[in-house]
Amino acid sequence: MPTEPLRLLPLREVSSQTRLRKTQIYAGIKKHTFPAPVKLGPRASAWVSEEIQGWIAERIAERDARG
Repeated sequence: MPTEPLRLLPLREVSSQTRLRKTQIYAGIKKHTFPAPVKLGPRASAWVSEEIQGWIAERIAERDARG
């Protein structure tokens, strides 16, 4: 059974999906409340799509738990 390959997202797509600005994303990474990017090279990083989707799902679960 083939598995789907991991998809890496650039910062602009992460920002678009989460509606967070660059500074908010990097502040969350520093506080360990947001997924860290994967370093691809000296000046290139990307985020694992599944980790970003998981982060979004956690926000939805928190909202739903508050009722």
